[in-house]
Amino acid sequence: MRRRRAAVAAGFCASFLLGSVLNVLFAPGSEPPRPGQSPGPSPAPGPGRRGGRGELARQIRARYEEVQRYSRGGPGPGAGRPERRRLMDLAPGGPGLQRPRPPRARPLPDGAPGWPPAPGPGSPGPGPRLGCAALRNVSGAQYLGSGYTKAVYRVRLPGGAAVALKAVDFSGHDLGSCVREFGARRGCYRLAAHKLLKEMVLLERLRHPNVLQLYGYCYQDSEDIPDTLTTITELGAPVEMIQLLQTSWEDRFRICLSLGRLLHHLAHSPLGSVTLLDFRPRQFVLVDGELKVTDLDDARVEETPCTGNADCTLEFPARNFTLPCSAQGWCEAMNEKRNLYNAYRFFFTYLLPHSAPPSLRPLLDSIVNATGELSWGVDETLAQLEKVLHLYRSGKYLQNSTAGSQAEYQRLPDSTISQEDYRCWPSYHHGGCLLSVFNLAEAVDICENHAQCQAFVVTNQTTWTGRQLVFFKTGWSHVVPDPSKTTYVRVSG
Repeated sequence: MRRRRAAVAAGFCASFLLGSVLNVLFAPGSEPPRPGQSPGPSPAPGPGRRGGRGELARQIRARYEEVQRYSRGGPGPGAGRPERRRLMDLAPGGPGLQRPRPPRARPLPDGAPGWPPAPGPGSPGPGPRLGCAALRNVSGAQYLGSGYTKAVYRVRLPGGAAVALKAVDFSGHDLGSCVREFGARRGCYRLAAHKLLKEMVLLERLRHPNVLQLYGYCYQDSEDIPDTLTTITELGAPVEMIQLLQTSWEDRFRICLSLGRLLHHLAHSPLGSVTLLDFRPRQFVLVDGELKVTDLDDARVEETPCTGNADCTLEFPARNFTLPCSAQGWCEAMNEKRNLYNAYRFFFTYLLPHSAPPSLRPLLDSIVNATGELSWGVDETLAQLEKVLHLYRSGKYLQNSTAGSQAEYQRLPDSTISQEDYRCWPSYHHGGCLLSVFNLAEAVDICENHAQCQAFVVTNQTTWTGRQLVFFKTGWSHVVPDPSKTTYVRVSG
């Protein structure tokens, strides 16, 4: 592993010296043909595989046709109407990305809508579309990780924005096993690159606040073969469940709400109901507190065909479910229910109930139980999550939960307490007790329920729900001026 990372890093540095971050990182290959053309000549067979030429060609064609289906609208129930627009338009002044390459460069397949905005300086936002030219002077290249097919890198663009680059991993399982079996380097790269191309199309077709943004792509010659593909996407932080369990309930609820909104979108997407066959925390990232799906190369749009209910079994490690077979011959809501149960077992059961406000726990428990039993679909699940958000954001969850204060507090405007911290859990600050409150009454209630609390400091900072952040203190012997804060000290009771 150490040798592999060192080799990757060395390749990255070499690419900078040659004027491109992509020249030597990834295995070479070729793009799929334009629609209406054959996928091209079959690769040479491998030394240990009889009939390898035809089998590899069959696999390449199958992946190419899958990409074409998703580009034009998914098959099966609820599929969108075919799209005829090009994925990119290379004509000067056209609406798509312009590729700064020699004339030999070739476009991606037809069929998907226009590109989303690329990031402007400093953070994602409106700006020029990104292509190979944007990667010529990147800095801070960092290897983030890899899976079976792709490697992911973090780079900083000349304007200061950080983005992620994805490309086929030449040391990865998919490419390596294919080369060992078929002995066809170009053909195997082409087979693996279709998974990256599929993800690229789905990121575009499934645009949503909880789907990672696609900023562009680059086709660049690598070694002796043209047109290796790298996608340029929004950069997110990995989902670390152990760390999430130590964060505030409000932030954990935000992740679950993000996931509920994403699953609702996938169930009603323009392509039909989309299921994530590889549904694990590592397939998601966090961007400014929002959960976003980033890995879509194992997504599937087609519902499962059936002749009876016995064909509609959802199998999980802990239990199985049997869904009804519709009169049209499709397992009803199987894609949706697979996503929902995975959300329950990987996210909801860990993040939703723990340390939640007591008055919200019955509703949260019902969400966890219903998703664990698949008694709700994504529509009802999202409706209940949105109800929790409304109760929490509006302060209605506080009704009958805060008793009248028996203590009196003196207000000290434009001041703070510089020391006298104590720890509580969960807290927004590891060295002290920093919590969010809906109003002053809730802050008083929290202070009176903490044995150590003798004062609290209301800041001008708010959370994503608009709640104010408050420091709770053990005393007030170190009051100092601060125009952005207000201190309340306990004087009786």
